[in-house]
Amino acid sequence: MKWLRNILKGASLTGALFVFQACYGTPQGPFYERGEAPMTFSLVSDVTGEPIEGIQVTTDWKYVGDLGTSDADGRCRVNIPYEKNDKDSPKVIFNDPQGNYVQKDTILADLRDREIVIKMHRK
Repeated sequence: MKWLRNILKGASLTGALFVFQACYGTPQGPFYERGEAPMTFSLVSDVTGEPIEGIQVTTDWKYVGDLGTSDADGRCRVNIPYEKNDKDSPKVIFNDPQGNYVQKDTILADLRDREIVIKMHRK
């Protein structure tokens, strides 16, 4: 009789754990701890759609500044630093050192490798 009680206790505990896992899922660790996400930006004029050369791409993320500069095709491929446990998403800043275009910035919540078109406004 004692062994039957132990079997029922074990089955009850197993059932409770199964229900908990079904409701809340298995514990998930951080997807990334720290790293860099490759991103490609195409910088174009908002009026003409022509590529803009020489736009500096920077970030305000933890002591990292200049990431790159757009080429003759208006493209700039950079590695965006991130930390998974950071509360803030990386902020990327686009600045024209010649002063022809208004500075622009964006917060990247999605760090998948893809191309993003940034339309710059002329001053």
